[in-house]
Amino acid sequence: MTGTGHLDRRALLAGGLAGATFALAGCASTSAAPSATGASPTSTGASSSPRPTTPAAAFARLMEGNKRWVSGDLQHPDRDPNRRQLVSQTQEPFGSILSCIDSRVPPELLFDTGLGDLYVMRTGGEAVDPVVTGSVEYGPMTSGTPLIVVLGHQRCGAVKAAYASLHNDKPLAGNLQAIVKALQPAYEQTVREGGADPVDTMARAQVKLTAAELRSNQDLAPLVAKGALAVVGAYYSLDTGTVEVLTGAPS
Repeated sequence: MTGTGHLDRRALLAGGLAGATFALAGCASTSAAPSATGASPTSTGASSSPRPTTPAAAFARLMEGNKRWVSGDLQHPDRDPNRRQLVSQTQEPFGSILSCIDSRVPPELLFDTGLGDLYVMRTGGEAVDPVVTGSVEYGPMTSGTPLIVVLGHQRCGAVKAAYASLHNDKPLAGNLQAIVKALQPAYEQTVREGGADPVDTMARAQVKLTAAELRSNQDLAPLVAKGALAVVGAYYSLDTGTVEVLTGAPS
C-alpha cells in the first residue's frame, strides 16, 4: 500500500519511534542490549549460526532451511530454553514473512527457523491494508531486517474463494469481502492472462503484485535502492514442501 496510512507512519517514525519501541517493551530493538545470559542479541544458541545481516545472506539462510524441510533433515534451530532466555529482552529477526493464514504453511517450520529469527505476518491470501503494510515495514525500519518474503502457496483457499466471488459476482459474507477486494487486482490480472488453472495463476499474481508494491513503497524503496533490503515473492508447494522464488531474489 503506497497511499493510505503513510502520513501516520512517517509521523510515528519521525516523532516518536524510539519512545514507541521502548513502550512496546521488547517488540524490537536496534541496540545490542545484553540478555540474562550476558550474550548479545546477535548471538545464537549452540545449534544456529550468527544472524545474517545482508539480503543475500538472509535469503540463503531461509532457502537452506527450506531444503532441510523438504528433505526431512531438520535442525530445529533456536528452539531451546537458552534461546528463549537470550531473546527475552531484545530481538533482531533476519527476515520478515508475509504469508497466508493457511494451517499448512507455517513459515517458521517450512524454513526450519526458531525463536527470534522471523517476523511473521499472516493474512488470507496475503491480503494487505495499511496495518498489514505497517507490520511488514516494522522489521526493516526498526530492526534493520534485511529481507521481506511474500509467500503464496498451492491450493490457496482464500484465493479460490475470492476468485469464485469475483467471477460469479457474489460477494462473500462479513469481512471476508475485504479479502476479496484486496485480491481483486490479482483476479483482474488473471483474467487478462488466462491459463488452465486460474486459481493458481491468481495465487502467483497476488504474490508478485504484493511484492512489487512493497518494493516500491515510499518507505521501503530507499532501503531497497541502497541494497539494505530485498523483497522476494515466493510460492510454496503443499505437495513437495518446496519454496519457489517468483521475483526479487537477491544476488
